[in-house]
Amino acid sequence: MTKTKVAILGGSGYTAVELVKLLLRHPHAEIVAVSSRQEEHLADLHPALLGRIDLRCKPFDAAALKELGVEVAFGCLPHGTSMETIPPLLAAGIRVIDLSADYRIRDARVYEQWYKEVHHDAANLSHAVYGLPEVYGARIGGAKLIANPGCYPQTAILGLAPLAANKLIELSGIVIDSKSGVSGAGRTPKLTTHFPECNESVSAYSVGNHRHTPEIEQALSDIAGAPVSVIFTPHLMPMDRGILSTIYATPTRAVTEAELVELYRGYFADKPFVRVRTSPPATKDTAHTNFLDVCVKVVRGKVLVLAAEDNLIRGASGVAVQNFNRMFGYDERTGLL
Repeated sequence: MTKTKVAILGGSGYTAVELVKLLLRHPHAEIVAVSSRQEEHLADLHPALLGRIDLRCKPFDAAALKELGVEVAFGCLPHGTSMETIPPLLAAGIRVIDLSADYRIRDARVYEQWYKEVHHDAANLSHAVYGLPEVYGARIGGAKLIANPGCYPQTAILGLAPLAANKLIELSGIVIDSKSGVSGAGRTPKLTTHFPECNESVSAYSVGNHRHTPEIEQALSDIAGAPVSVIFTPHLMPMDRGILSTIYATPTRAVTEAELVELYRGYFADKPFVRVRTSPPATKDTAHTNFLDVCVKVVRGKVLVLAAEDNLIRGASGVAVQNFNRMFGYDERTGLL
């Protein structure tokens, strides 16, 4: 069986190790290269991979990846770094699934406003496809550059998509209250994620200015066909992984819970990784899977949506593999179920 040769850039982080685990069981993928500034054996960086893959991390070199026959590179690099790394890959004919934020926001000025950094790759930004398969799936197959979606935004966008698409909620004043495990902050040590600081504690952060806000608004505006504005507040939870978002919206007319449940079931009927539930989801229900569980309720005239996912799998590496499958014509579920 012919396999698609892949490379992983930034092999030292959490998303990279989860990606390796998923691709090792993918029947159509072969990991032939991993890059990192830490030039170590991959299993030394991630002992869980001992005996499962025999690769040493090497410095990034687009020409060397091309010589290896790499067809697609997964970028697990920080924002700012990705936009410097991706152009030579695309120039070499290597397709890219970028897990950073560098190509998610279509307007470079908006990116600069929220990320406090000038975008240096406007040419590729103009043709990047936002990699949320349930919304932009038709464009993913032919894309050369996929901007993998953020973890928080997926719960918000998919949680609200049926309502926004059918104009059943007011498009301003939407409140998104999200809670995430500590792994969402990445592997690099920080004071706020130091065990004594975050254990047995819940804290809000980036209140009113979290960088995922314009990403959420951009996608929901596409779905609604009109501008959408949200109030997004993330919280750090003392757990390893998982995201739970509780979303509050005002309906544009009287709606019943039964009506909305049927709407959601119809909207996601052909979306294998979104599970519509009648009971509120918990983060453990989706842990270590690519599923996003969503529940819609009507409470005192308001619409409440609850959405849960694993921030490392569905929120990053899993949906990246979902995009990989679409890009190369494999069944969307391959390697993920």
